[in-house]
Amino acid sequence: MAGSVNKVILVGNLGKDPEIRTLENGVKKASFSLATSEVFKDKVSGDKRTETEWHNIVIWRGLADIAEKYLRKGQQIYLEGKIKSRQYKDKDGNQRYITEVVADNFVMMSRGADAQNNTGNSTDHSANDHDGYSNSPTDDLPF
Repeated sequence: MAGSVNKVILVGNLGKDPEIRTLENGVKKASFSLATSEVFKDKVSGDKRTETEWHNIVIWRGLADIAEKYLRKGQQIYLEGKIKSRQYKDKDGNQRYITEVVADNFVMMSRGADAQNNTGNSTDHSANDHDGYSNSPTDDLPF
């Protein structure tokens, strides 16, 4: 195999306002949950069903500043990033594992509490626009 790709694209709604932490070295981190939903027809009953998947999202540095200012619970966003898994010890000393999407680009598709009344305005934010670092170039979005 010549190489591999770790690229995630999600369109979903924030499950909560971003939680902001500033590390000792001054680096800012934003984290929140993002819900993606899939609607399908149940093969047995024929009923329409919705299945929701929750994703742990992490955004760093200058992009975290933008998330802190503009992202709110319920808002729909498009984001790009990569999957990262890590382990840590909880307060009781138990080993825990978590899988997160580390975002390097996002587009606000709706406005916070106005998520139901999307005005059609969207704003594109990418890591290379705000902190001088990016794993991928900013692409023109097809919408």
